Amino acid sequence: MSATLDSEATVVDECRGVLHVYSDGSIVRSSRPSFNVPVNDDGTVLWKDVVFDPAHDLQLRLYKPAGSAGSKLPIFFYFHGGGFCIGSRTWPNCQNYCFRLVSQLRVIVVAPDYRLAPENRLPAAIDDGFTAVKWLQTQAAGNEPDPWLNNVADFSRVFISGDSAGGNIAHHLAARLGFRSPELAPVRVRGYVLLAPFFGGTVRTKLEAEGPKDAFLNLELIDRLVNLIIHFCIMCFLMVQLLG
Repeated sequence: MSATLDSEATVVDECRGVLHVYSDGSIVRSSRPSFNVPVNDDGTVLWKDVVFDPAHDLQLRLYKPAGSAGSKLPIFFYFHGGGFCIGSRTWPNCQNYCFRLVSQLRVIVVAPDYRLAPENRLPAAIDDGFTAVKWLQTQAAGNEPDPWLNNVADFSRVFISGDSAGGNIAHHLAARLGFRSPELAPVRVRGYVLLAPFFGGTVRTKLEAEGPKDAFLNLELIDRLVNLIIHFCIMCFLMVQLLG
């Protein structure tokens, strides 16, 4: 999202050079990812994008092994991380991870995007995660599922995973869907894999307090991500009070 900036607006916070919040409430996102790595696409994995939520223009990326016709493959959801503020299914690190999942696990991977903060307040991202798995249910129950899934996907063997903020989304889906995910029938979720899930608390954990400062997700960056959301919420509140 990009907005017209006030000539006197200053940056009040930023995240890894791809997200900037200004003092006038404007938010500017860079189109470039924060990971400058090559995409390792060797042609052994096929992929395509699908719109799963037209109302919010949200897409997911489907991956499957080349030459998988005639096989019944498990489905593996992957929600990307980024502190709820950055990240995308299109970022090369996300793509490379999904390629490896497909190649090494022999699965169909579903990698959804979700609405990002601070423009979209929580629980928007968690709601989008639920919408993504409900999209899979429509494919399983419909008469004309996506050709990529038809006769290939095993809807009775679904696993939901995510790292960082994506792990948080996976946790909330587990709590919402419950044992055997009855409301998703005929889809059945067999398990959840939370990779360094992003949770916050009022007391610092040992890793937060004593972790290495040069780590990608160090304490400074985690606090900055939280502050991005808080700053934007406060500015929105003040603008509503002034304009209301």
